[in-house]
Amino acid sequence: MTSFGSICVLCGSGEGDAPAYRAAAVALGREMAARKIRLIFGGGSIGLMGAIADAVIEAGGEAIGVIPDFLIRYEVGHKRLSRLVVTDSMHERKRRMFEMADAFVVLPGGLGTLDETFEIVTWKQLGLHAAPIVVLDVDGYWTPLRALIDAVIAARFAHPKVSELVTFVSSPDEVLAALDAAPQPAPGVATGHL
Repeated sequence: MTSFGSICVLCGSGEGDAPAYRAAAVALGREMAARKIRLIFGGGSIGLMGAIADAVIEAGGEAIGVIPDFLIRYEVGHKRLSRLVVTDSMHERKRRMFEMADAFVVLPGGLGTLDETFEIVTWKQLGLHAAPIVVLDVDGYWTPLRALIDAVIAARFAHPKVSELVTFVSSPDEVLAALDAAPQPAPGVATGHL
């Protein structure tokens, strides 16, 4: 069983159109707190970001938000976090979340979530880190993402091994099990800590 001190959860600042999205965020947050795994996330108090942070906090866990200064007024920076890190830019936000994380989990979200996900997967492909990445495909939300990865491979724009960079699961219960089953990075290989 692997041990993760911190998991960066990439997710939407909206809740989407299905109650299952919020329920998945809450279930994952409670389980992270129960296992004393620190939440690293985008720092917002609304949408799925707020839902998972609230669940972690209410279950006695630690939540660290990272948010760019200009987004505080839009995403309403969470006020009850263990720590809120304010950055100068979106690029700095992503870098700081990466530095603090041992693993990454992707919940439903919009274009920002896609941007963060593609960047962290690309960095893994390039060997910049070896941290596990798990996509929680709630109610088939990320099925098009899996199909896109398969299409990129089929068109020979990526090696077939690219499909091994990400693990897709369908329920919150499977997320931590998938992380526990992930191979430990070899010594000297970055795991998100720079």
